[in-house]
Amino acid sequence: MRTGYFQRLKFVIMTVLNRVLLVLPITVIPFICSAHEGMWLPSLLQAIEGNMRTEGMLISAEDIYSLNNGSLKDATLLFGGGCTAEVISEQGLILTNHHCGFSSIASHSSVENDYLKNGYWAATQADELRNDGLTVTFIVRMEDMTARVLAGVSAAMSEAERKEAITKVGAVIIAEAIKDNGYSAVIKPFNYGNSFYLIVSETFKDVRLVGAPPSSIGNFGGDTDNWMWPRHTGDFSVFRIYASAENKPAEFALTNVPFKPRRSLAISMDGVKAGDFAMIYGFPGNTQRYITSHAVDYLQNTGDPLKIRMRRASLAVIDEAMLSSDRTRIAYADKQKGISNAYKKWIGELRGITELGTPGKKKELERIYRERATVAGRADLVAALDSIEVIYSTYSRLAEARDLYSEIYGVGADLFRFTRSFEQLLSPENVEKLKAEGKLAAEVEIMRKRANGFFKDFDASVDKRIFEAQLPIYLDNVDAGYGATLPSRFKGNVEAYTEDIYGRTVFADPLKLAKALDKWTPKLARTLSKDPAYVAASAFSSVYVGKVKPAIDAANERLALHMRTWMSGLMTLFPERQFWPDANSTLRLSYGEVEGSTPRDGMIYEPFTTLDGVMEKYRPADPEFDAPAKLLELHASKDYAPYSTTGEMPVCFTSSLHTTGGNSGSPVLNGSGELIGINFDRTWESTMSDIQFDPDKCRNISTDIRYVLFVIDKVCGAHHLIDEMKLVHHVDEPHVIDLPIHR
Repeated sequence: MRTGYFQRLKFVIMTVLNRVLLVLPITVIPFICSAHEGMWLPSLLQAIEGNMRTEGMLISAEDIYSLNNGSLKDATLLFGGGCTAEVISEQGLILTNHHCGFSSIASHSSVENDYLKNGYWAATQADELRNDGLTVTFIVRMEDMTARVLAGVSAAMSEAERKEAITKVGAVIIAEAIKDNGYSAVIKPFNYGNSFYLIVSETFKDVRLVGAPPSSIGNFGGDTDNWMWPRHTGDFSVFRIYASAENKPAEFALTNVPFKPRRSLAISMDGVKAGDFAMIYGFPGNTQRYITSHAVDYLQNTGDPLKIRMRRASLAVIDEAMLSSDRTRIAYADKQKGISNAYKKWIGELRGITELGTPGKKKELERIYRERATVAGRADLVAALDSIEVIYSTYSRLAEARDLYSEIYGVGADLFRFTRSFEQLLSPENVEKLKAEGKLAAEVEIMRKRANGFFKDFDASVDKRIFEAQLPIYLDNVDAGYGATLPSRFKGNVEAYTEDIYGRTVFADPLKLAKALDKWTPKLARTLSKDPAYVAASAFSSVYVGKVKPAIDAANERLALHMRTWMSGLMTLFPERQFWPDANSTLRLSYGEVEGSTPRDGMIYEPFTTLDGVMEKYRPADPEFDAPAKLLELHASKDYAPYSTTGEMPVCFTSSLHTTGGNSGSPVLNGSGELIGINFDRTWESTMSDIQFDPDKCRNISTDIRYVLFVIDKVCGAHHLIDEMKLVHHVDEPHVIDLPIHR
């Protein structure tokens, strides 16, 4: 009887909605899923398998994601905390981007051994370099647990009670999933908490650097070309996974052996042409496809412009400093890359959502949403949208304070985060306790090691100029009561305040700090708790932790409730479209084709670049557009075989694949599931795709796999790595092939 009731109710609702759709034609709804838009959960690919086959996919959904057999998911892995990599040999060899491996490459670099500038290639496995803290993670399985997770949840529950119920049942599911198998598991919410998936994974901790091209290849074009097309960057690096003798995850040990994967990718030597089917597998980090007009308004008018100003100020200092010496260049290379990447992305994002009229389209969607919800008698859905609007009337001030704090404290001058890391040792009472328990020496030694690592890449004069450049922006924009202020004795003089901090602090001087660590006492702790850098750091943190964070957490909790209802309403009120869950660093697949674009009037982007374009941009000794002598030599002689026999060496190509941060390093595959490229970027006109996807403009950028092989072999002389790979070439037209399963 209950089932019949719901069937009748569904019929009534759908009848009403269909009538609404007759009045409101689909063509006016600014929310239809565009061609090639979407980041699809691999466990649900059967729903779109027909579309993918129509567009040119030759393998099955089971070949992409399988629980019982090695599939493409077993050759795709999360690299570090925010990139993707792919397995390309039965000895655990993996490819990712050069910029994803950048931190590891930089950590092994010095003025004497400048691997960032000159590259590095291990001649044997014994020469492969360990990377403490670097991990790679494989997905074992993904399973929809929505019904089970929400079984004990009721509408009468408060948000706290709902969260507690979900956490409780989630813990039981996780315990069942990882019992006696050594795996890890998590319950991930999707669609703003309307659905939940169990994700079981396996993480390997011994990942070694095998090779990286010189930066004049791996970072060719630098900041100038970042997010741009045409592109000529060989953005790749090579690592290897090591495991125990039983092929299980293990801490670094010389007795570990190369990992034997369940599946490695075959590499296509056929190349690509315009119109070819392509797909990308990876771990996209974050999209905001379903946010309301209120959130877009904040991004467009406050958030992005403010963060752009803060990063422009710090980059001006860092870029100038990096030109002063090789030591400073190496020390700040990783920091500069991270800051500039988001900086330029936000500029493109702002331009994109403005040109597409995203705020207006969001408002139009909300208007139609209200009409449909009213016709369907769903006052709760209308109320959710009203509540979101009310929250944003005060939320923006909090978000502004959060973003300013994040920029000046989180990614600005390094001194203040470092100083705050001493918090436990700057409490005289805590030092007394540690001393009584015989633990003080061990804690001091931990901080000594941290200090040694910090000062390796720290320049006090550069750090000081960064703080001095950003502080006026912070002070001019943070709301009263939500931010730190200058001590009154400085009368608003930022330069004097900065000079006082860096001139007197112990924490910016390695020799003074080393002496302090040699004789740490409760009395010294009391003295250093008044250190100007620690006092300043505490001022920033205390106002954020004490005032901003509690308020924004409370607002976010209310937003989460109403966004969940808003999202449920979208899926209910718009049955004519497909929904894909926002990216959240879980394994996803997107598909499209190899194609160029016409992003604006009079501008045509061809889908391919070649080595000829590298030579057109080449400027000797330029930090962004230099090129290795060997590359120049090979270009002059056209010695490209067997990676090209046409007289041109392909370098990069664009495709209509929906990507975002986290897709860096992702494998780009052809219809047969063979590797054709490594994703590394989007065009600047595509950076708004996290919020709105435009099929005419949005293109991802990949390094052609043949260029990767060419650089490894003919430029860098590491042919022994090519011997590990499975290179495939189809003489005839592409056809369905039975790819081997590596066990």
